[in-house]
Amino acid sequence: MGVNEVTVIYDGQCEFCKNALSWVDKKLVTNAIDFHTADLTIYKLSKEQCSREVFVVYQENTWSGAAAVAFLLKARGNRVSSAFITALGPISRIGYRWVANNRNSLTVKILSRLLAQ
Repeated sequence: MGVNEVTVIYDGQCEFCKNALSWVDKKLVTNAIDFHTADLTIYKLSKEQCSREVFVVYQENTWSGAAAVAFLLKARGNRVSSAFITALGPISRIGYRWVANNRNSLTVKILSRLLAQ
């Protein structure tokens, strides 16, 4: 892993996750790792942790969930969206948790399709 490389550990079996990462990758180069097939010990993470939320590793720092999304948005150049997610704090974490727990809902499927376009 390079010093300036942004590593994203995500659920490679989740359509929403794949589409969101593809959208991020249009403006930010990432080292995307599917937690199902990765050696997570390198990152001091477990499959159980990674099954619940996305992780971002950058320069010896690790973010998860909504904080990871905010980091990726900022690194991608979407500073206002990142600041909004960060400012909302607990509300963003609740929203992230809802999306993560409802990946097969119509709402998340629509969001996924929008990201894919």
